Amino acid sequence: MRLITSSITAIFISMFVFVQKPVKAQEPSELAQKGKIIADQNCSRCHVVDPAKKFSGISSTPSFQILVTALDDWEKRFSSFPSRLPHQSIVRFEDEEPEPNTTELRPPVILKHEDIDALVAYARTLLK
Repeated sequence: MRLITSSITAIFISMFVFVQKPVKAQEPSELAQKGKIIADQNCSRCHVVDPAKKFSGISSTPSFQILVTALDDWEKRFSSFPSRLPHQSIVRFEDEEPEPNTTELRPPVILKHEDIDALVAYARTLLK
């Protein structure tokens, strides 16, 4: 009886091993890839946007990785970041004129409205 049980177990294990398809890492979508480029070019002056480049950004700002893993509403925050402090003084959209009576202390980040979707798509790839 023990031999039969061992044989049946071996058959099931071998079936499981051979039937399973190898799991391949999913490639980021084209939108997420665009978001990574936008983030590298614009957001990395303050944030660590790529976990592999952990010494980019400045220490007073959270990394994208921390934002997406620590905040339940990260997607809402990423989608509305241009209107959140301190981004209002840094970010503007292509079709907007700069505020007339303000002095820009640093070069602005100028985005297209559709860039927000790309940044959210990239941030989504950082979820673990």
